[in-house]
Amino acid sequence: MPEFWLRVALSLYGLGLICALASLWGGRQVLTRITMPTVGLGMVFHFVALIETAMMSHVWMPSAHEPESLLAFLLVVFFFAIYARYKATAPGLALLPVVFLLTASAALRPKPSGPALPLFVSTQWIFMHIALIMIGYAALLFSFIASILYLIQERALKSKTTGGFWARLPALATIDEIGYKCLVWGFPFMTLGLIAGSILAETRYGSKYFADAQVLLSILMWVVYTVLLYTRWNAGWRGRRAAYMATFAFAAAVVAWAANNLSHTHRFIP
Repeated sequence: MPEFWLRVALSLYGLGLICALASLWGGRQVLTRITMPTVGLGMVFHFVALIETAMMSHVWMPSAHEPESLLAFLLVVFFFAIYARYKATAPGLALLPVVFLLTASAALRPKPSGPALPLFVSTQWIFMHIALIMIGYAALLFSFIASILYLIQERALKSKTTGGFWARLPALATIDEIGYKCLVWGFPFMTLGLIAGSILAETRYGSKYFADAQVLLSILMWVVYTVLLYTRWNAGWRGRRAAYMATFAFAAAVVAWAANNLSHTHRFIP
């Protein structure tokens, strides 16, 4: 049943994505009347799929597809949270293709039949680790999208291109604030997630675990994340410089995520 509900969510996300593209020509009416309710209903079914997965396994242990599903769900949650606070739809709509692809990967990939790796057996720590890390990733991804939109809006204003699609982008100050708030909210979750994973790894493998390339890249990502926040808090970086730094931090996060497939110890269920 979790796979069924996840595929229902995927269908609704796909419909929402189509309606979002239609709103580029049909205006805000299509967006508010069709896209938002459709994506919201997809989020509900997605949540049901995640809950049923946890109930069936009793202790949620991540296979290769489940972190992708969780990340997609969290991105939709961020979408509606930002919409509720700023009434800005552009960041969320820009992420709808990502949400659709992540959900499709989770819903359509063959489910693993092998046993869990020792690192992930019978422990609540891995649930905490994955959940917290995914919230941090979702926040960083939203900050990255806000940075891209900031650069696009800035260029559009300089070229005096303010009609059509460009008119629907939030003001520069709003985009900058969205990116900053996402970083602030995501950093504690990313930090706590790394701490939870470190405690679990130290118990299972000892200090040699921290020599793994994926772990080192995750630490590097956290350092870049920290530097990004520091430059915004103390150095007063805003606008273009902050957007470039957020892009660099997101690139580091993508490399750390991809390195999971090359890791000998830090890997989801095959």
